[in-house]
Amino acid sequence: MSTAILTGQPVPGSSIESELRSLGFDVRAAADAAEAESLLARVPSGERVAVVDARFVGHAHALRLGLTDPRFPLAAIPGAVTAQPAARQALTRALARENSAAGTTLVDSLADRIVEALDTEVHRPELGSLVATVPADPQARNEARQAVAAVDDEAIRLKSAVKARDGFFTTFFISPYSRYIARWCARRGLTPNQVTTASLLTALIAAGCAATGTRGGFVAAGVLLLFSFVLDCTDGQLARYSLQYSTLGAWLDATFDRAKEYAYYAGLALGAARGGDDVWALALGAMVLQTCRHVVDFSFNEANHDATANTSPTAALSDKLDSVGWTVWVRRMIVLPIGERWAMIAVLTAFTTPRITFYALLIGCAFAATYTTAGRVLRSVTRRARRTDRAARALADLADSGPLAEGLARATKSVARGLPGFAAPAVALLGGLVLIATAAFTGFGGPLPVVGALVYAVTSGLAVARPLKGPLDWLVPPVFRAAEYGTVLVLAARADVNGALPAAFGLVAAVAYHHYDTVYRIRGNAGAPPAWLVRAVGGHEGRTLLVTVLAAVLTASQFQAALTVLAVAVALVVLVESIRFWVSAGAPAVHDEGEPA
Repeated sequence: MSTAILTGQPVPGSSIESELRSLGFDVRAAADAAEAESLLARVPSGERVAVVDARFVGHAHALRLGLTDPRFPLAAIPGAVTAQPAARQALTRALARENSAAGTTLVDSLADRIVEALDTEVHRPELGSLVATVPADPQARNEARQAVAAVDDEAIRLKSAVKARDGFFTTFFISPYSRYIARWCARRGLTPNQVTTASLLTALIAAGCAATGTRGGFVAAGVLLLFSFVLDCTDGQLARYSLQYSTLGAWLDATFDRAKEYAYYAGLALGAARGGDDVWALALGAMVLQTCRHVVDFSFNEANHDATANTSPTAALSDKLDSVGWTVWVRRMIVLPIGERWAMIAVLTAFTTPRITFYALLIGCAFAATYTTAGRVLRSVTRRARRTDRAARALADLADSGPLAEGLARATKSVARGLPGFAAPAVALLGGLVLIATAAFTGFGGPLPVVGALVYAVTSGLAVARPLKGPLDWLVPPVFRAAEYGTVLVLAARADVNGALPAAFGLVAAVAYHHYDTVYRIRGNAGAPPAWLVRAVGGHEGRTLLVTVLAAVLTASQFQAALTVLAVAVALVVLVESIRFWVSAGAPAVHDEGEPA
């Protein structure tokens, strides 16, 4: 339960008490500053508390935005201020100062004075046309009430439930009605996490329909995948509509998106196999490409998150194109974001074959990856930005270096200091190419892939031997991902035995989950996974070396069994630790306004 302390002289006919109660506050009245301070001291330290002027006039949604958003420790609107437990001391200090200054006089506008006295940052939500004011006299109160009546705050609330920036398909084909589904869910007490789970279950059922391998199953799969995406949009809109943000919810939303898509790939591959067509290599290739695209996005954003002098001619051109309306939608569509991508997959599943679906997906994602990566490379080489230690740490965490690479990094630190600024991605790319080439151009079971993995381990250590602050160092993590996942794909394909590629799919999915989990922890300001977990799963170079050794010493059928065991082991370790962390995480609530790729 949250507590609202209503201060000042009550106003006859005011609805402020009922509005606060509708928002979940227990309302208590204080006649003066001393009583307000006393009431504040009696509120349990683990509860949210608000101080609200009894003369407040405004929209209920203005109060909701100002007093219930879980993302901000301190927030205020005219006539009201709120503090979560983490900021209680700051609110108490400010009220004590006001009490000392005001003595026992009536607490006229106490909430606003508290805001001015606060010694920490206060979030002030953008209210737009919503009204929030403390009228000084009856005439001003009458005018404020007329202003409230003139604006439909429910319409504004519905509009704000939709992301400010979204893809073309989502904006014009989903959001116009999914926002009403979100409101329907809110009025029935459903939570965003429940809708997220429903979206996951729907997608898994879609994958099961695709796995039947029948035309009816494929049609049902396409329809259910689209419905899953509607629910996927609805959960975020429900969170914005009802301000039910949470770290756990953001993690579930992002993680389930990946689980839904990759499970659907597996369903398509199983359905194709029932019809005599083996497309597991295409399914795994699509997952590898899509995951690498995401890592490019994450690494670039983290590298430039707080960079200084973060400008470039390329970025200026992009900003200029944003002023030309049609180019905005074209550029959003050609990167094949989740809305466009899932729509394409659903339609192709229903009307074509899994092989055609994967071909289209690979071509579209390859073009999108080339377009976005090239643009980011141009931005990076033309901007003169200074990367921070935080950015370097984030890139190092995203690199997922294990004990072997870390040891080699320490051993080659003196050599790395003498290399040019672009050396890290160049060395990482060289090692990755050697690794993939030795796996792709030798027969299964040969020793050369092991040699390639050893070279890769050395270059991986050299690439991270110094802080990743170079203009293109954000390319290091995606290069590592492509090398590791690509090696597993190539070796499984070279094994040429039933079950090897599905086992490789499972292993890459488990490892990719670990890498996505690292990303979401960093984005949620929750820190990287613990060092013991990275060591337990070997780091990217350790896993790659292990897989190449297994391919060299085992038969093809034994290799398939080993991949299965490794996939299960990695999945169990990373899932158990990840679920434990996110369920118990004390990180602040987060919310992502951008559509993921």
